[in-house]
Amino acid sequence: QVQLVESGGGLVQAGGSLRLSCAASETIFSINAMGWYRQAPGKQRELVAVLTGGGSTNYADSVKGRFTISRDVAKNAVYLQMNSLKPEDTAVYYCHANFGPFGSNWGGGTQVTVSS
Repeated sequence: QVQLVESGGGLVQAGGSLRLSCAASETIFSINAMGWYRQAPGKQRELVAVLTGGGSTNYADSVKGRFTISRDVAKNAVYLQMNSLKPEDTAVYYCHANFGPFGSNWGGGTQVTVSS
């Protein structure tokens, strides 16, 4: 299966921006969908954004208009541009790949902390 490694997390002040990257070990061209999820302390993991193989996107209501998911097939990478960050965006962010009937895989996560 494709291995996923996230990077780009860190500490940022409210209103700031971060760009998360997810590097895949193989081509992402044929992957059904790739997405970003997050999990805050004491909360369940939740969907942040998803990008299908056909290029469609879907976002959680809480991040619409602030976050943008994109991909670079040539670099086997998916990105999450996060603008206007809020303290409630603080969480561990995970990259996810959906292989359809062949299952799915997760990255190890990257911490995002937004200070007020």
